[in-house]
Amino acid sequence: MSWLDLHTIKAGKLEIAYHEFGPRDGAPAVLLHGFPYDARAYDEAAAWLAEQGIRCLVPYLRGFGPTRFLSPESMRSGQQAALGADLLAFMDALGIEQACLGGYDWGGRAACIVAALWPERVRGLVSCGQGYNIQDISNAWQPAEPEVEASYWYMYYFHTARGRAGLEQLRRKLCRHIWSLWSPSWTFDHGTYSATADSFENSDFVEIVIHSYTHRFGDVSGDPDYEEIEARLAEQPSITVPSIVLQGRDDGVDPPAIEDFDRPHFDGSYQRRIIEGAGHNLPQETPQAFAQAIAELAGNVK
Repeated sequence: MSWLDLHTIKAGKLEIAYHEFGPRDGAPAVLLHGFPYDARAYDEAAAWLAEQGIRCLVPYLRGFGPTRFLSPESMRSGQQAALGADLLAFMDALGIEQACLGGYDWGGRAACIVAALWPERVRGLVSCGQGYNIQDISNAWQPAEPEVEASYWYMYYFHTARGRAGLEQLRRKLCRHIWSLWSPSWTFDHGTYSATADSFENSDFVEIVIHSYTHRFGDVSGDPDYEEIEARLAEQPSITVPSIVLQGRDDGVDPPAIEDFDRPHFDGSYQRRIIEGAGHNLPQETPQAFAQAIAELAGNVK
């Protein structure tokens, strides 16, 4: 298969577009991108994993690329519970009882949510950046250190009408600037960025991004259909499945701290690895490190 092969499946509220690599009878792995990225982040990692006999499924999240809502009436929510519910529905629709999950940023959040709430569905978790990526919305009002707050400028920008207009009118320039800030040592070219930036033309992209960054601060309501999931996430549930956390040394928005603040949230087998030369988009910047971690948890290391 090539990246020109695109599949779609109805799952929950969405028709999810995804790419698939590797043997159909291989151990499944679902690889999930973040904002502002898309499925192309896994070009190299998925190809290598497929050679190891792993079945890789790489979906486009809600609001990105060809993924679409089934109903115009559905709330265009970007809240964390929606991302987790989408992932679970995707696995159900494909008949995947258990899979390795890997992701970063929004995709890492979806993977962490399913691993925490439905651990029987997860063989192993690779979480990049924030290892425990479940938002603690009830405490989101508490300020961080000033230098951390400064790195969240885009979140505050998206709380304003000016920020919404900027995302609507200048989304390609804005997201490219974010790439450069979050991955300062990654020398991506125009073609690499353009291949992903097309996914930002999704008609729901702006609405979902704005909702994501306002909901996480408790400033707007979520989709009522996900209230039960949000209530469970508010308890900050532990992750019990075998997990590997990968953090890029050069991550411009989630730089690794000396102290491992994620560790208390993991009750099962756990490793933390700091990856040199990687920024926020770790699977695309250092695909071998990411793919190796997935293969280890899948039991397919050659």
